[in-house]
Amino acid sequence: MNKILVANRGEIALRIMRSCREMGIKTVAVYSEADRNAPFVKYADEAVCIGPPPSNQSYLLGDKIIEVSKKLGVDGIHPGYGFLSENAGFAAAVKKAGIIFIGPSPEAMKMMGDKLSAKAAAKKYNIPMVPGSEGAITSVEEGKKTAVLTGFPILIKASAGGGGKGMRIVENIEEFEEQMKLAVSEAASAFGDGSVFIERYVAGPRHIEIQILGDSHGNIVYLFERECSIQRRHQKVIEEAPSSVLTPEIRKAMGECAVNVGKACNYEGAGTVEFLLDENKNFYFLEMNTRLQVEHPVTEMITGIDLVKEQIKAARGEKLSFTQSDLKIHGHSIEVRVYAEDPSNNFLPDIGKLITYKRPQGLGVRVDDGFEEGMDIPIYYDPMIAKLVSFGKDREEAINRMIRAIDDYRIIGVETTLSFCRFVLNHKAFTSGNFDTHFVKQHFSPEMLVVEKDDEVVIAALFAAKLTETKQASVKNKDQDPLENNSKWKVNRLL
Repeated sequence: MNKILVANRGEIALRIMRSCREMGIKTVAVYSEADRNAPFVKYADEAVCIGPPPSNQSYLLGDKIIEVSKKLGVDGIHPGYGFLSENAGFAAAVKKAGIIFIGPSPEAMKMMGDKLSAKAAAKKYNIPMVPGSEGAITSVEEGKKTAVLTGFPILIKASAGGGGKGMRIVENIEEFEEQMKLAVSEAASAFGDGSVFIERYVAGPRHIEIQILGDSHGNIVYLFERECSIQRRHQKVIEEAPSSVLTPEIRKAMGECAVNVGKACNYEGAGTVEFLLDENKNFYFLEMNTRLQVEHPVTEMITGIDLVKEQIKAARGEKLSFTQSDLKIHGHSIEVRVYAEDPSNNFLPDIGKLITYKRPQGLGVRVDDGFEEGMDIPIYYDPMIAKLVSFGKDREEAINRMIRAIDDYRIIGVETTLSFCRFVLNHKAFTSGNFDTHFVKQHFSPEMLVVEKDDEVVIAALFAAKLTETKQASVKNKDQDPLENNSKWKVNRLL
């Protein structure tokens, strides 16, 4: 494989290209008109504009991306995450065009892309499941019967897609019909598929996911877990590896279950098997993501393995160069997603120009981003600016290093989630490890950040006033003997 086209944008495109360059592989960027001056476009060896800013006129044009690949003699296509990364039809079309798709087979993608077929495949290996319906619910009456048998509260979930869309918590039978209709409507609108199913609602769960790697020779290993319980609107904001609550025994059991899920679909490449962990540390299979995850850097930090390189090697037909017994956890890593959102205003997206943009640096700090100072945050795509990652010898050091890195990050021009992430990292529920997916609901309110901002403004104003007063005093003393107020003069010079 001598040339790879990266069918994505932003930080993930740039991150993939860096690994390709280390492997001596040329890269091709495809970009929309909105990304013409983006760093990933400049970094690639070749770049082709494929359309206007909206993703359905650019990054989702699979046929056009394949056409560009054939014209430029591309050997493989890496989809990153999002856009076409879990589109089985696109993967099949790439393969049909004689190009290598850097990811699992279309068949594995299709099986695991539908939550119901994924659950059916996992069930063959006796993997623990959340109690609920066996398949899709086709009518309100059928749904009511299943909900009663399952026991309230229950969760109505879309079979296709993710990101919290087509998902409704139902507390009692009286509200079931309305909530089911809303879930079906939302699922149909978001994914073109209104199929839904029912699961028992697990109170106070933790979201734990296991990274797996497979090759075309039947070898599959797990690279331990990531804790992804700090979420807003069912979407992750902070992730860490390893989890602070898993015992070695539970970790091994979850890892082996994840490997079996991979075996159920003959998985090749990098994939993630997601689980819910209840308050009694019972775990249940949730779903599988057949792509690279946003939070993959924390796994790379604790294992020392470049997941993108492993994806490329697997796509080339190479055997895994390591076994399960070779893998060990080293230290602790945390990732915070830096979104252009205002956490003090219900995490509403915030667009604008990055007037100031200075990345944190130093030992154990990694920044995966796709922006430079002076660039605009486009309205057409996910508002993530960067992924900020810390690494330490243990969890405490990783937390302290992340707080320092957040304080060193300078972003002026848009509101970001950095202040919220700092709030979480300092909260006793997080530092103690005693938290779940309801952290935001239980411990956070936008007013908390507003108060912090107000306090910062007051402190800054007091400091400025003191500075002005001291400087004025210095001017008045100019004609006096320089040695008379020597200590005050030294202080003024420092200020």
